[in-house]
Amino acid sequence: MGVTLARRGEDHLANTPRQLLILEALGLKKPGYGHVALLVGADGAPLSKRHGATSVREYRERGYQPLALANHLYRLGHSGALQGLLTLEQMARGFEPKHLGRAPARFDEQQLTVWQKDAVHHLTPEAARGWLEGVLPSGLDETAATAFVGAILPNLVLPADARPWVEVVFGGPPPLEAGGEAVVRDAGAGYFAAAAAAAAASGNDLAAIAGAARAASGREGRQLYMPLRLALTGRAHGPELAPLLKVMPPGKARERLARFA
Repeated sequence: MGVTLARRGEDHLANTPRQLLILEALGLKKPGYGHVALLVGADGAPLSKRHGATSVREYRERGYQPLALANHLYRLGHSGALQGLLTLEQMARGFEPKHLGRAPARFDEQQLTVWQKDAVHHLTPEAARGWLEGVLPSGLDETAATAFVGAILPNLVLPADARPWVEVVFGGPPPLEAGGEAVVRDAGAGYFAAAAAAAAASGNDLAAIAGAARAASGREGRQLYMPLRLALTGRAHGPELAPLLKVMPPGKARERLARFA
């Protein structure tokens, strides 16, 4: 078959002498053999179904990027000088048998998540829309979809992570997370009345909304912006607020701010 080099798991090392004898008896040219350490689970045992090992199909269905999985696999038991997210071509050029480790490599899904984040952040706007197609609201035009995806993409690992933000941006008034009620009430009705009026007048421009709230309350920094974030999204943390505001349907930001006026 023209095979000149066979590289396989070290669990086949015991087979090699028998196979060499068979090749010799048949008068066939012997390929070179190399054996590499096995891929193991967190318990140090070889990955198998009894570990609940996840298939490639399952990773695909969950929304993992092929390039993320490839980068993770490339580095399992192999080290090299190339850093960062690599293309398949870069991985092919950078692979060196001498960089293969002797110790078993442990498959760590947390490390895969690091590569997934990197791969997601490198998606083009078109690719990101396609990746999130199953969770985007129906009827959303291309411009609005692109703006929404661009606003939330830095905070996503998997498509499922986008679902709460679909509800935050396009759904009803969000409930406040624990502790949020006190922060919002402490800002005062005048703060939110000014912010709501600015939202209506400015077309959801965060600078204008924050400026109006600052003028009404004298607040600065976190004390200025946290009540706005909580009132608008229900959450103290998440994607940048300004892009989220820009993709909210008309009137929604004013309505949410006015709840507390």
